[in-house]
Amino acid sequence: MAAAPHPAPHLQHSPEQRRAADIIRLLMLYRPLLDVFIIDFFTEGLWAQLPPAWQPALASATPAQLAGLLGGRGVPGAAWPLSLLAFAAAARALAFPRGCRGGSPRPPCQSSHLHPLLRRHVKPKKQHEIQRLSEVGAAPNALRPPSSAQPPDSPPSPQLLQRLSQATGCERVVDIGAGQGHLSRFLAFGLGLSVTAVDSDGRLVGLAERFDQELLRELGKTKGLGLHPLTPRAPQHVAGRLDPAAPWGEFLLPPDPPAPGPAARNPLGGPGGSEDGGQVLLTGLHACGDLSPALLCHFARSPAVAAVALVGCCYMKLSTAPQPPGCPLGYPLSASVAALPGHQLSYRAREAACHALEEFEGRLRGGSPQLRAHCHRAVLESLICAADPSKRHLGLQPGRKAHALSFPQYAHLGLPLAGLDPARVPLDSEAVRAMLEQQHKVVAFCTLGQLLAPVVETLILLDRLLYLREQGLHCALVPLFNPQFSPRNLVLVAARTPLATVLAGLDKDSEDEESPREGQSLHSPGHR
Repeated sequence: MAAAPHPAPHLQHSPEQRRAADIIRLLMLYRPLLDVFIIDFFTEGLWAQLPPAWQPALASATPAQLAGLLGGRGVPGAAWPLSLLAFAAAARALAFPRGCRGGSPRPPCQSSHLHPLLRRHVKPKKQHEIQRLSEVGAAPNALRPPSSAQPPDSPPSPQLLQRLSQATGCERVVDIGAGQGHLSRFLAFGLGLSVTAVDSDGRLVGLAERFDQELLRELGKTKGLGLHPLTPRAPQHVAGRLDPAAPWGEFLLPPDPPAPGPAARNPLGGPGGSEDGGQVLLTGLHACGDLSPALLCHFARSPAVAAVALVGCCYMKLSTAPQPPGCPLGYPLSASVAALPGHQLSYRAREAACHALEEFEGRLRGGSPQLRAHCHRAVLESLICAADPSKRHLGLQPGRKAHALSFPQYAHLGLPLAGLDPARVPLDSEAVRAMLEQQHKVVAFCTLGQLLAPVVETLILLDRLLYLREQGLHCALVPLFNPQFSPRNLVLVAARTPLATVLAGLDKDSEDEESPREGQSLHSPGHR
């Protein structure tokens, strides 16, 4: 593999580069917290690997005090060692701000900001994300007189993708990883944009087309009802896989498994732009694993793409070194991060970056019984390894309601999944009881890992920002979604032209203090 190019001169010692270097130094100091699996708590003696000064304080901490440590809020009765406080403060300072965490921990059942027909088949979390990305304003309420003020939670007009469309003059959108087409449907029917929705799963493409036809039929029935009008313009759906290694002109590979019908046409058109000579916007809402870096690489190489709005997820699926020749890496993308010693991230670290920090903090504050599931799984792993070490790390899922079970009930579900007979495993031994009594230690250890999760995600997103800046592109990270119910809430926005008009006012949307600046999140590294 060829050596990574040197970072561009204008990036040398940039705030983003310094932040990435600081993160890597922190992660190298606390690798034992980052690279271990909590199910190995007993089999590998993880508690003993903590600094001795931390152990008594963590062992005696209540769940509410652990929540305070995680969220940086003081809780009466907590007396933490200074080294532990310094670790927690550094982790919080280096992670990108995630926006306001106030309000309900769950989205409303139905978003009042989306047209009723566009809410069909869409889960509340996805409704929230589509509204924050795309909504032009709250739809008029037929039950409220036109002169009435909009409710205080009405979003400003317009939102992110509409701003990008206006700033770049693009009315064509290519939505990659479109799934059932919920975002594509809103962009087409709700905003009147020309949308091509691409997904590698032909079954989802068929389902999306069925939903489109259903909506078109319903449109004829709602005329004259006073609802916000929709444009009868359905997205074009394409089954195909993004080829990360191909030139931009060869954007798609056939779906796997192959889909019926003709081969997918490149939605970016021929050289220089789309079929009509214009440019397009690329979107990817929760583009999984290597799909996110592939989108960014195609954007950087393709003159047909004017801008991109991307929300990544499933970081553990990113391709990392070593890879066969010709296979691009999903991390690191940038020469800046690749040049930093210790930048490598294990599978476990990247998996941790996908955790829902706010949800875990909420469970701690409420003393949720779900917390006991971590200890149950660690005890089960200890019993499995004692019975047959070859069955380690099988990825067992004894059930969604496992936390509501006693440990013997839990084990009777889990052991058969490992091919073990529960009758031959001692479930009521003194050793098992001793492990179950350490549930508070397991939860405390989980909390330390949760502190590092946003730091790892920040490093991955910084790598993407730096890659785009190395290509001379304009970019920013915006905490657009409510992290209480949309943990991957940071949207990467990039364009070939300055983003000032696009980003202006998004501070109000994100309930924060200042507009995001290019190359940064809502707060720059200097505003930690």
